[in-house]
Amino acid sequence: MTESSALLTDRYELTMIDAALLKGTHDRESVFEAFTRHLPAGRRYGVIAGTGRLLELIEDFRFGDAELDYLRDNAVVRAETLDWLADFRFSGTIRGYREGEVYFPGSPFLIVDAPFAEGVVLETLILSVFNYDSAVASAAARMVAAAAGRPLAEMGSRRANERSAVAAARAAYIAGFDATSNLEAGRTWGVPTMGTAAHAFTLLHDSEEDAFRAQVAAMGPGTTLLVDTFDVERAIETAVRVAGPGLGAVRLDSGDLPTLVRQVRAQLDRLGATGTRITVTNDLDEFTIAALSSSPVDSYGVGTSVVTGSGSPASGMVYKLVAHRDDHGAWVPVAKKSDGKPSIPGRKHPVRRLDAAGRAVAEVVHIVEAGDVPDDTGRDLLAPLISGGEIHREHLGPEGTRRAREHRASAMAELPDEAFRLGRGDPVLPTIFG
Repeated sequence: MTESSALLTDRYELTMIDAALLKGTHDRESVFEAFTRHLPAGRRYGVIAGTGRLLELIEDFRFGDAELDYLRDNAVVRAETLDWLADFRFSGTIRGYREGEVYFPGSPFLIVDAPFAEGVVLETLILSVFNYDSAVASAAARMVAAAAGRPLAEMGSRRANERSAVAAARAAYIAGFDATSNLEAGRTWGVPTMGTAAHAFTLLHDSEEDAFRAQVAAMGPGTTLLVDTFDVERAIETAVRVAGPGLGAVRLDSGDLPTLVRQVRAQLDRLGATGTRITVTNDLDEFTIAALSSSPVDSYGVGTSVVTGSGSPASGMVYKLVAHRDDHGAWVPVAKKSDGKPSIPGRKHPVRRLDAAGRAVAEVVHIVEAGDVPDDTGRDLLAPLISGGEIHREHLGPEGTRRAREHRASAMAELPDEAFRLGRGDPVLPTIFG
């Protein structure tokens, strides 16, 4: 039996439904939008990730006996509301940015059309998925840009919650990483996996040479040997002697990397291992990766920085009611006016304007009536995700993850060059409401 996702939510989502049912406003047709008010300080773009995961969680959003018993035992809602929850199935429509799309402040990347109770109960789930996954993808995309075509592996599972680790591996892959150390991400989402040995394997053996011989015997000379457990220079000499000049790669996990990498490359070449690659894995982020751009590094492994969003572990995304029908069936635009946290009322439709060369120049958000599509030459950013309660299944599983990775590459190719500068700056595209 599939595990329910229904209690991965905040209590007040259910108490709002409880009160709305009592008032009779729970079934008012409503429009909710998810967006971010700002990017993390100094960032120039963000990358949407989490869509495929969210759709699977919505599919499993069911209040079974165990969930209902918990709510009843803890007097969370009234008995009538428990009956409503027992029959809950999302029946509305969700449109949104395709996973892997770049996003900018103010533009709605997800639009939910549903009765109020059905739309509001998904708020916490929507935000918990997109805030984290998009934070990882946005940081990972910056690292991919800094790596300038050199492969990156995600290896941060030990620096994250066990569920977050799988989500992070998936998000990093969508953003352009090439592999992950996390096997569950490989099984569930089709992310390529990698990994050979840690320092413990070397320390297990009577000598470094014994450890290298054991690994080569098991994995072949094309394996990657970790060479900084003791003395790097001596380890490389041993590694090439054991594996031969066809040694696949050596890994460095410590030291002054720019200097050390140059020394290692020179030593490998002297020993005839000219094809042996160098991979580095020492507390990297986008800035240290960029600093190694002129070094003879062949690939990178990134852990803590990618699973924590490189200092911005959440994306600042919010979910707001922007319109609903009144008792007479007329649409009423609504918005909060809180100081510093205003929202813009009314249903919206975002497009991305491109110049004649196909480069993005602006994010344009049109205020529209229900069913309207703006008369704009920009690229339509909304894709159907759920229609009448039915999930568009092309977004799910390994295939959906692959599609998201491909879309991320095409969306990034539209951005102007200044988007990829690591220095602090404003969003590279303005958001225009019209």
